[in-house]
Amino acid sequence: MRREPTGTYDVTVAGGEAVRAFIPAPLPPSPDVDLREGLQRPFEAAAAALGRLDAVTELLPDAAYFVYGYVRKEAVLSSQIEGTQSSLSDLMLHEAGGAPGVLQDDILETSNYVSALYHGLGRLRDDFPLSNRLMREVHAKLLASGRGATMMPGEFRRTQNWIGGSRPGNAAFVPPPPNHVEECMAALERFIHATDDDLPTPIKAGLAHVQFETIHPFLDGNGRLGRLLITLLLCDAGLPREPLLYLSLYFKQHRNTYYHLLNEMRRTGDWEAWLRFFLAGVREVAETAVATARSASEIVTANRSRIAQEGRRASSALRVHRALAERPVDQINGISERTGLSPPTVAAALRLLQELGFVSEVTGRQRGKIFVYDSYLGVLREGTEEPAG
Repeated sequence: MRREPTGTYDVTVAGGEAVRAFIPAPLPPSPDVDLREGLQRPFEAAAAALGRLDAVTELLPDAAYFVYGYVRKEAVLSSQIEGTQSSLSDLMLHEAGGAPGVLQDDILETSNYVSALYHGLGRLRDDFPLSNRLMREVHAKLLASGRGATMMPGEFRRTQNWIGGSRPGNAAFVPPPPNHVEECMAALERFIHATDDDLPTPIKAGLAHVQFETIHPFLDGNGRLGRLLITLLLCDAGLPREPLLYLSLYFKQHRNTYYHLLNEMRRTGDWEAWLRFFLAGVREVAETAVATARSASEIVTANRSRIAQEGRRASSALRVHRALAERPVDQINGISERTGLSPPTVAAALRLLQELGFVSEVTGRQRGKIFVYDSYLGVLREGTEEPAG
């Protein structure tokens, strides 16, 4: 199917030089996306994988606990794409009151991502529409502290930005001038809420992600919020019901292809090539999440069976183990608060879990010790421990 470029260029002055800024045409694409153009099978495979992810979530004994870790895994991966040096272990140590050996701003940015995601999901559960207002709210959470705190959190940009290069004149891509941002984002909001385009939600999420990245409406945080938008769109439609599908690792692993397809789509209008890549990512990530959920569940179940063999010591140890499955990195006092057990009882239970090889203490301190559920955290950590360049 022959298409034209997906927008127009406007010559504007930025940084004292004239540049060609790209203004995307409103969605949906014209002519319409044709699922028969090599998209039907990728779409069906993605939809089937999403269904399996929903099914395995239903089988998890403590789905909410798994979500806790998976949300943080996504926060780390999405932040790493932007150049932060924090890991999943660092984030959880930070939340447990530890002092990871990374830059504080990196940890704050990653922690902000967790807050932003929870805020967006909470608003959707309260039937607040996925709108520009909500995106600004989520952006404000995302840039609440750290390096982005001075970059107009929660507000659309009022100056020209660019992607790649040291200045607008040698940039890889220049988004719309600031006076076009409001109208472009209003058109994106209308597309998100349109019910007459007959587009399945995964297709719509793929299109909306590209449009958001093309508009680049904020001074900072666009990449992270653009990836969050995918999750919010899918969760708003119940695909899946739990927030367990994130494409950051897929985009990180296929970074060159990702940027190439974005640029080609803008230049040639080849939405189908982008959507094939996107749907392959949805399928791959959903299948990985299913495997991770099963592995995590098997570890927890096997460990609980072993703990149950410890006679009188098993009761409190099982409660502490359950608390660590919920939050795999924590201090004695935190576990005490969540279990209702006294700190000495928690400490005794942790000693048993250490003896069994399930838990380790990572600070070496006499006070403020932090305990890690190693095998469980190891399952979640896959793909996160080498920060992206």
